[in-house]
Amino acid sequence: MERIKKPVIYQVFTRLFGNDRSINKPNGSLSENGVGKFSAFSPKALKSIRQMGITHVWYTGVIAHASRTDYSAEGIPRNHPAIVKGNAGSPYAIRDYYDVDPDLAENISGRMDEFVALISRTHQAGMKAIIDFVPNHVAREYHSIAQPPTQTELGAQDNPHTTFDPHNNFYYIPGQALEPSFETSFDVTVDGAPYREYPAKVTGNDCFSAHPGINDWYETIKLNYGVDYLNNGASFFDPIPDTWKKMLDILLFWSSKEVDGFRCDMAEMTPVAFWNWVIPQVKAQYPEVIFIAEVYNPAEYRNYLFHGKFDYLYDKVGLYDTLRAVVCKQQSAGAITSCWQALEGIQDRMLNFLENHDEQRIASSFFAGDAQQARPAMIVAATMNTNPIMIYFGQELGERGMNAEGFSGLDGRTTIFDYWGIASIQQWRNAGQYTTHRLTGEQQQLRAFYSRLLTLCNEEKAISQGLFYDLMYANYDNPDFNPHRQYAYIRRSDNDFLLIVVNFEEYDVNISVNIPPHAYQYLKIEPGKYTQATDLLTEKTPDGFLYSGTRIQLSVSAHFGRVVKIWG
Repeated sequence: MERIKKPVIYQVFTRLFGNDRSINKPNGSLSENGVGKFSAFSPKALKSIRQMGITHVWYTGVIAHASRTDYSAEGIPRNHPAIVKGNAGSPYAIRDYYDVDPDLAENISGRMDEFVALISRTHQAGMKAIIDFVPNHVAREYHSIAQPPTQTELGAQDNPHTTFDPHNNFYYIPGQALEPSFETSFDVTVDGAPYREYPAKVTGNDCFSAHPGINDWYETIKLNYGVDYLNNGASFFDPIPDTWKKMLDILLFWSSKEVDGFRCDMAEMTPVAFWNWVIPQVKAQYPEVIFIAEVYNPAEYRNYLFHGKFDYLYDKVGLYDTLRAVVCKQQSAGAITSCWQALEGIQDRMLNFLENHDEQRIASSFFAGDAQQARPAMIVAATMNTNPIMIYFGQELGERGMNAEGFSGLDGRTTIFDYWGIASIQQWRNAGQYTTHRLTGEQQQLRAFYSRLLTLCNEEKAISQGLFYDLMYANYDNPDFNPHRQYAYIRRSDNDFLLIVVNFEEYDVNISVNIPPHAYQYLKIEPGKYTQATDLLTEKTPDGFLYSGTRIQLSVSAHFGRVVKIWG
């Protein structure tokens, strides 16, 4: 497969993608609301995804997780409903690290073979495959029926009579049963028995209490990596903790299935020393596998990159939060400059996005209310640097996420806990035909915009590999440029010179952009050499374009931008 310069990731919630059922009963069961399968990612589906400029597909929710759906007839232990969020369950409450979720298989007994076939189809379509690795916590009833016979199950050799033991896989609260501090369905019985956990295990979000609250990750238990949190975070990493060894085996297992990368859930809740130890060992056998960390503390970014050995980190609290605030008129576009300044030297290691399964949909009433309003933010996220860009399935169709599906409630997000059908995806899927004629005109226009923008990411060397020069400092006093609602910069590689300008206003603008002498010096551009221009988004000469060497004039539509290629 051709080496990818700039990863363009399509995150897809696997169980929702192929579900064509439209009943959408709140809190509906699998039999009522339906579920998508691995098979929905047909060669035709993957070709359509690839045509958007996508290089990697992140299949979210692959590894077997707790669910209220009963597969006991298939030899899969039933989960107690009292400790499962929603009927489908959270994909981050792993019940078996060595298995794929049975919901996703046409033939449950052959579910792993179906997953391996999906990875093969993804590769044949010219893309790479990423899955989640959830290292910090597991489902409360974790039990592996698929682990190799040489493995010992998590917790099987623990001493549950102490809160912390460096040899344990879990943390315990001795002498206390698990009793949540909120009204639960713990009285619901399975085979005549309520859920009972004694002694209580520590909850996944570092809740060292037998009484987790409604906002705790009460359906999960935290894994022990040798850190004694109740003793000032003392670490016991020598000898190597048993949990570390088990996690290495799990990563090697999935890498052997030809998975190309791992998005590591809440990576900063696991000690960076573990990542420093485990990632090189995986890469020694599978050197092309990439690791993406969900890390939210900027003070730890360089630690997790350079000591933890991650390839990429989420850029959530910097660029995502800033772009969202600019779109919602809560912050000046000029604030974008501080985002790259804060990441000096590591910009190319940050993963940009405007949507993922944790965040609210752009088109929801909780965010912009209209997917078109985020087009300038998306242009910035995709073209500002050489780093990866990610979109969430349905983002390219303006999916609103404004359903009260069940456990998740009406929150502007697409549910990760419930069985549901996503109308915009269903319209595009068109019963497996993957055409656009069932989409509205606005959806077609939006998808075309995403396809063109994301394709440019690897089509234009200036975007995938080039230098970046922020023009804002030279335009704060420019009367023909509003630095609060417009943002401008240059990308440069070889003979390619791109001027990128975005407009966050709800109306069209005619602007001029000052190009300071230092820009030409830094980028090694000859000021008088360039006379022609094409807007790469529209593939036309931009309206009102005039280039004098020190200033560029052009018009920019409302909630849109220009990616102008200038040449001589």
